[in-house]
Amino acid sequence: MRVKITLACTECKQRNYNLMKDKKNHPDRMETKKYCRFCRKHTLHRETK
Repeated sequence: MRVKITLACTECKQRNYNLMKDKKNHPDRMETKKYCRFCRKHTLHRETK
């Protein structure tokens, strides 16, 4: 089952990315390093509700 998720920057708390993820393959909260346009650098982004 694929669900919509939102990724938020851990430094500035801005919600930057909307993605689809497969709950079956990734049941935990997702964390990736992505570019934050507000911080102007690559930061860790975590899945939010």
